Amino acid sequence: MLKEQDIMAVLPARDVARARDFYGNVLGLDPPLVMDEENLIYRSGNGTSFLVYKTDNAGSAKNTQMGWESSDIEGDVAALRERGVVFEEYDFPGVETSDGIASTPVGKAAWFLDSEGNILNLFQRA
Repeated sequence: MLKEQDIMAVLPARDVARARDFYGNVLGLDPPLVMDEENLIYRSGNGTSFLVYKTDNAGSAKNTQMGWESSDIEGDVAALRERGVVFEEYDFPGVETSDGIASTPVGKAAWFLDSEGNILNLFQRA
C-alpha cells in the first residue's frame, strides 16, 4: 500500500515564522501551503514536499534530517553561500569535508543548518 503513496519529509521548527523566512528568503523556495500558523508545506522538485511544524524539539537531532540531490554540488554550495548559508565542516572516519564538501565512494555531500538547527544536506551521486 505505501509504495504507491507520496512521501513527505517532516521538519520541526521552534519558530515557524523564522523557518518560513529561512526557506523562502535564504533558500529561495516558493511560498508554502499554509495549513495553519503552525504547519507549512513546501514543494520541491519532481513533486516532492516537506512539512515544517511547530515544536519545542526542533534542532535536537544530531543527524541529517533532509537533503536535496544536486547535479552540481560545488555550484549549489557557492550559490547558497552567497545567500548566507554556512556549511558545516566535518572530520571523522568516513567523512571529511574540504571547503564544506565531502567526497565519498558514493558521491559528494555538503551539510548546513536551517534556522531551527535542523541538519540539511546536498548530495551529488558519483
